[in-house]
Amino acid sequence: MAADALRISSSSSGSLVCNLNGSQRRPVLLPLSHRATFLGLPPRASSSSISSSIPQFLGTSRIGLGSSKLSQKKKQFSVFAAAEAEAKRAVPLKDYRNIGIMAHIDAGKTTTTERILYYTGRNYKIGEVHEGTATMDWMEQEQERGITITSAATTTFWDKHRINIIDTPGHVDFTLEVERALRVLDGAICLFDSVAGVEPQSETVWRQADKYGVPRICFVNKMDRLGANFFRTRDMIVTNLGAKPLVLQIPIGAEDVFKGVVDLVRMKAIVWSGEELGAKFSYEDIPEDLEDLAQEYRAAMMELIVDLDDEVMENYLEGVEPDEATVKRLVRKGTITGKFVPILCGSAFKNKGVQPLLDAVVDYLPSPVEVPPMNGTDPENPEITIIRKPDDDEPFAGLAFKIMSDPFVGSLTFVRVYSGKISAGSYVLNANKG
Repeated sequence: MAADALRISSSSSGSLVCNLNGSQRRPVLLPLSHRATFLGLPPRASSSSISSSIPQFLGTSRIGLGSSKLSQKKKQFSVFAAAEAEAKRAVPLKDYRNIGIMAHIDAGKTTTTERILYYTGRNYKIGEVHEGTATMDWMEQEQERGITITSAATTTFWDKHRINIIDTPGHVDFTLEVERALRVLDGAICLFDSVAGVEPQSETVWRQADKYGVPRICFVNKMDRLGANFFRTRDMIVTNLGAKPLVLQIPIGAEDVFKGVVDLVRMKAIVWSGEELGAKFSYEDIPEDLEDLAQEYRAAMMELIVDLDDEVMENYLEGVEPDEATVKRLVRKGTITGKFVPILCGSAFKNKGVQPLLDAVVDYLPSPVEVPPMNGTDPENPEITIIRKPDDDEPFAGLAFKIMSDPFVGSLTFVRVYSGKISAGSYVLNANKG
């Protein structure tokens, strides 16, 4: 289902509301593109232009309760110009992945996002940050400086899954943009420069992800650069971040001889060759000089994951290794529950390692239905707990997490939909104004 642009205006009316705990995170449909959008809604037939006015999203959020009696206090409502309602989704919620890409500045976040858009068929050519042609760096200042200043959102498809991506800034001055994005995400990719390892802002965004309980996978980038060292970066993730890494890939070569990775789940080498912009790769036997190292890291991986399933553990102790599907299931379980953090590697700029990274997003990061529901309370009766599940049949609840001004259409609001759905002309309570 396509996302569609939306704009909001405020008016007054009466309705009862209930509080949502602003510190909790939850899933469902996440906003896309650099325009204010809703995900999971079909394209509208015609666009509406409604003036925008919505407050800052930080603080307490509230949702309307259609079954409660009306409050005597005047309430602020917003009119949404969104897509027409549709009976059934083209992509079920279990096949959504709402993710962000976070890292220290110049670790390769936008470059990785551009490769993702190219390999998934969203873009017909690769945009480059240094050329000012990156899709995600849409601001003129970003194109001039070659850095990301504000979060940008987009959507794409991979292996029958819809992946909604927020590319976040890496500079410390814009860390609040990362905080706002992480608040509404279901999962994240944390990038590391294989030369510099864990950098100061890497630690900051890691703590922010911990704060909101965001499951994540690590991607050790720039393996083609002079001084690249995957294993040193892995050790820094342990010592600097206190994380428990689960190595799923080891590099084949480094610096100018980096040519691929060893997949420890399949126990195959993935090799990129030729000048097809990284679109073509092959599965080969593991090089002899890496066979022992691959077996060592696979054994370490097995010891971590079999601990999550008693039956698999018993079979493993009897000498029976789990099959590929079971390994992926256990890696997914451990990633979502925070038992460990999968680590992959590659070079986004040299177009190596991005497709396996996309596979990892689909295989190991949670869908909206696998994240705890949003809990809240009725402001007129705080003892009543209200739960909003990621379901189209639930009452609507959403969080406006970003506001931007577009020179062509005016003020736009990004909204994360936690439950229910919305159609063109719907009236939605603006909870921050009461």
